[in-house]
Formats: sequence, C-alpha cells, structure tokens
Amino acid sequence: MKKRTILVTNDDGIHGAGLRPLVSELKKIGRVIAIVPDQERSGMSHSITLHKPLWIRKVDDDFYMTTGTPVDCVRFSILHMFKKKIDMVVSGINTGPNLGEDVIYSGTVAGAREGALLGKPSLAVSLSDLGNINFRDAAIFARHLAEKVFAQGIPDDIYLNVNYPKVKRGVEVTTLGKRVYDEKILTRRDPRGGTYFWLSGKILKSKFVKGTDTGAVDRGRVSITPLRIETANPAIYGETAKWLKDLS
Repeated sequence: MKKRTILVTNDDGIHGAGLRPLVSELKKIGRVIAIVPDQERSGMSHSITLHKPLWIRKVDDDFYMTTGTPVDCVRFSILHMFKKKIDMVVSGINTGPNLGEDVIYSGTVAGAREGALLGKPSLAVSLSDLGNINFRDAAIFARHLAEKVFAQGIPDDIYLNVNYPKVKRGVEVTTLGKRVYDEKILTRRDPRGGTYFWLSGKILKSKFVKGTDTGAVDRGRVSITPLRIETANPAIYGETAKWLKDLS
C-alpha cells in the first residue's frame, strides 16, 4: 500500500500552537510535510503573493517556512516543490473558531480551499475554545477524519471545515451559521501627526440554530461543514436574467 503524504499549512505561522500537535498526530498515518508562513497570517483569506519575491527556508526535515500566505504555501508545495507527491492538505489547527462568515476571511480555510482547487482532498481544522486550549484532542480527531477521507473520499469540488469544541459531545455535519461582530475602524495619530487606522471588532453573538456550525459547537459537538469551491447560485439565474434583460 502506498504511503500517504499529507501537506500541513496554517495561518497562525511557524509558532502557531496548533501546528506541532497536528503534525505529530498525522505522522501516525503517513509522511507529513509542513510548509507554513513565517509569521501570523490570520485574516489573509485567499490572497497570494504577486508583487514581491516569495522566500522559503528549511527549518527541519519536511518542515519549511515561507514569507507568503497560507495559499502561497499550498501552491508552492503542490505546483513546484513536491508536485504529485501530495495526497491531502490539512490546514490548521487554528487558534480560535472559523464559523459562519469567518470562512470568507480565514487563511486557515483558504489553505484547504486551495488544496481542493488543486485537486487534493482538503481539511481546515480550528479549535473553537479560547480558554483551556487543548490542541491534542483536536489533532487526534483530525487524524481520524483524515483516515476516513482517505478511505471514503470526498467529491473533487468539496473541502471540509472542522471546528472542534471545548468539550466533545459528538460530531455533526452542518451548514454555516451566523456570527455578529461589533466592527470598528479605530483612528490613531503617529508621533509626526499623521493619521493611521486599526481594523477592530469583537464577536457580539452567534445564532445557535440547529444544523449550523455555530449551533453544533455551542452544544459541544464537533462541526464538520462541507464547503464547495463553486459559489454561484443557479437557483436565481432565471430571476436575475429577468431584471437584467434591459441591459442586453
């Protein structure tokens, strides 16, 4: 039987607390190659580096860091450095949840999305608990899920977003929920009188609807959300065409 090779990336960077527990567990089922950003890249979404060089440095055997984004890490690995050797992409373990609309902004989720775009079964894994952080349990679950995906497969246009709760009370396949943030733009002055800004905000509430990722995690269940690369909505093609016909 062919030995599997798993690519690990993240958006918390080389010092991310969830990185090494994940690598350690996945090594039990195959070769693990970790290529991660050299610093935190949270909130980078699906950005890639186009207008400056991309540097990569070997840290240890099968362990590298780059100056790029999580998506850069996946692209560099699959398109150049390891090419056909990669069998799966696992992105994480993220410190903090990626629930609801978070998936749009998340570099962790984008790492898995890029893996799927390049034809690899891909998982994004986040630890929802920011209190008593225990990455080991989440890493063990990620290993079991990776084994299941290797055995059963997933459709080519699907990748899985996993959120691990504070205390596991089961597993649930979910849709995306809703999180509401108090979003602000903070204005500051530099020593020379110039104006600069910080993007700020905090979570105000989540809507804990049954069947959603937010609802599952709130009840202590691991949320697994199948996400699609294709984001078009065929259900409203006809309706949209009606009010656009005057533009023809």
